[in-house]
Amino acid sequence: MKVLVTGGAGFIASHTDVELLQAGYEVVVLDNLYNASEEALKRVEKITGKPVTFYKEDIRNEAGMEEIFKKEKPDAVIHFAGLKAVGESCREPLKYFDNNFTGTINLLKVMERTGCKNLVFSSSATVYGIPETVPITEDAPLSVLNPYGRTKLVIEDMLRDIYAADSTWNIALLRYFNPIGAHESGEIGEDPQGIPNNLLPYVAKVAVGELECINVFGDDYDTPDGTGVRDYIHVVDLAIGHIKALEKLATNPGIVTYNLGTGIGYSVLDIIHNFEKACGKTLPYKIVERRPGDAAICYSDPTKAEKELGWKAERGIDKMCEDSWRWQSKNPKGYNA
Repeated sequence: MKVLVTGGAGFIASHTDVELLQAGYEVVVLDNLYNASEEALKRVEKITGKPVTFYKEDIRNEAGMEEIFKKEKPDAVIHFAGLKAVGESCREPLKYFDNNFTGTINLLKVMERTGCKNLVFSSSATVYGIPETVPITEDAPLSVLNPYGRTKLVIEDMLRDIYAADSTWNIALLRYFNPIGAHESGEIGEDPQGIPNNLLPYVAKVAVGELECINVFGDDYDTPDGTGVRDYIHVVDLAIGHIKALEKLATNPGIVTYNLGTGIGYSVLDIIHNFEKACGKTLPYKIVERRPGDAAICYSDPTKAEKELGWKAERGIDKMCEDSWRWQSKNPKGYNA
């Protein structure tokens, strides 16, 4: 079975490429390399000993994508491609709407014209906004707090409408919680451009001496230690979830939605202290003001994915931090070394 992976050189996607290849799938990657590196794909090939077909292309180029689809004839698509920084989306919403909406619409038109109607969509727990209750189930109310989250929710709505109009599609909407960690080889991992937006890569950059101090946004939440609590999931567990979703699509389920998380909440200080254990040093941090729109507690109920996909996160917080540190210490400058 041949799978086309959009944005396939990115963090979660590169780990998914590895799992796909090791599970016997043929992988075709389409990526414009805006926030990714072709080096990641070379390392995917090194880890697996298998080739990856790569096209440097932008999902906003409909004609270019159509050529790739006609040549490669994929059986399914995993759609990762998109801009993903919450803060940047607030500053430049049009950039996010253009890239994420236009690109996805073009992809769906090409898929429809070429008869490829199996899709796994990379959604996000941001579609839940500030949750009313935890743990969060898939039928929880949906809302958004920023333009990035809006693109994920609107694309979900688009896909629900497409399926309502044409039931020959099979679509899996995967709502990720907070992916961290790296492949245990230390060959591939998260390589954000500039100053990281997310907690774990920021902590890793401090540990390796690239940044001076970790900013902790608020210590007065109604949580055990006052800092925000999130559901962190190892990126390899997340990648395996995509394999399970593809297997589900093969049963013609229509449109299905799954949370991919651990069901466990860890605080910001939990992450810092577990990373200190992994890297063997004390990490400096300071408490700063809360960020607007941050929820106190957000973690998943992943029961549905376990029941219907046979998937469950297996790697705990120690493994997440150990693998992140191995990647960062081996690659202090990321793929640019």
